[in-house]
Amino acid sequence: MTATLPIAIAGASGRMGKMLIETILASDDASLVGALDIAQSPAIGQDAGATLGKKTDVVITADLAQGLANAKFLIDFTRPEGTLNHARYAAEHGIKMIIGTTGLSEEQLAELKELSTRTAIVFAPNMSVGVNATFKLLELAAKILNQGYDIEVIEAHHKHKVDAPSGTALKMGEVIAQAQGKNLKEWAVLSREGHTGERQEGTIGFATIRGGDIVGDHTVLFAGDGERIEITHKSASRMSYAQGALRAARFLNDQSNGLFDMQDVLGLNQL
Repeated sequence: MTATLPIAIAGASGRMGKMLIETILASDDASLVGALDIAQSPAIGQDAGATLGKKTDVVITADLAQGLANAKFLIDFTRPEGTLNHARYAAEHGIKMIIGTTGLSEEQLAELKELSTRTAIVFAPNMSVGVNATFKLLELAAKILNQGYDIEVIEAHHKHKVDAPSGTALKMGEVIAQAQGKNLKEWAVLSREGHTGERQEGTIGFATIRGGDIVGDHTVLFAGDGERIEITHKSASRMSYAQGALRAARFLNDQSNGLFDMQDVLGLNQL
């Protein structure tokens, strides 16, 4: 099959970047046409497939014009500041973006929405198909268990993750809050320390674990009197994120502009 998705990768030398490159190289409908990284990266100037033992003839660069010259899509799982810089360039040059970056501020999210009027963007805190199916299950559970159940979101990630709670955990909280007609900002309990008093009814608690090489574990606990219901998703590999990102690129192939999420990509918003 002729490749129809010319894709560039941001953060090409990182763990997620390497997985994305490997996934694209194994795909029969996508091609790797660009690889970006920060100027200080020791990978600058290297072939993007070098660490995978593959020759791609795509050189990792910090120059956006060079790295995106042949790209129709840019997949970005980096940091907020870098992602917004890439998004500005993409909007100006008609490049569609798949963004899995977490930790964006409200101001950055607002700018991303404005940029999506000029290009098509899929933005999701988690690209995994399984996680997005979990969001839908949580929506249903939150509607059923809307009385008499305390809700806790517990997440665990590797020691290198810099934001907490994870974007996926916060999204889970948002899905639950919306299903119950609440504003998460008003009901979230992000930390507990000292004499906290009894739990306030209706709050949504968050607990964060950081350690080792945990890819990503998320559990939502609905704790009632006499029973507990737990909905859990565990990632054993970043491959699920990469496969989801590629699926998002296929979805964007038919979009000219707009801000979408993985629920749109998977058609879950219609369920």
